[in-house]
Amino acid sequence: QVQLVESGGELVQPGGSLRLSCAASGFTLEYYPIGWFRQAPGTGREGFLCISNSGSTSYIDSVKGRFTISRDNAKNTVYLQMNSLKPDDSAIYFCATVRPPIRAGQCQLTASEYDYWGQGTQVTVSS
Repeated sequence: QVQLVESGGELVQPGGSLRLSCAASGFTLEYYPIGWFRQAPGTGREGFLCISNSGSTSYIDSVKGRFTISRDNAKNTVYLQMNSLKPDDSAIYFCATVRPPIRAGQCQLTASEYDYWGQGTQVTVSS
C-alpha cells in the first residue's frame, strides 16, 4: 500500500533551518514525482517545490534560494532542506505523489495533480 510519511517539523527561530523528510513505502520513490505543499491556517494548500522522476525540479519564487529538494534512493526518501526561514513559512508541510501512469516532463505544483499524500508535519517559525 502506498504510504508517505513526513517528519522533521518543529519550532524554529526566524533565519533558522530545518530539514524535512518524506519517507515512502509501497513504491519505489525514484520513479515517481514528489511534490511538497504547505497549508497555513485559513489558506489553501500551496505547492512550492517538486522533483520529477528524472531529477528536474520546479519551485515558486518565494522559496527560491532558500529551499532545496533532494532524493536518497537507497532510503526511498525525499528531503526538503529549508534555510533562512521566515514567519510566513509557518504551515503544515505535506509531501505527495501520483498514481501511474507517470507523465513525462517536469513535475507539477498543483495539488489536484497528486493522488497520495502524507499526514503533514507542522513547521512554526517564530521568535
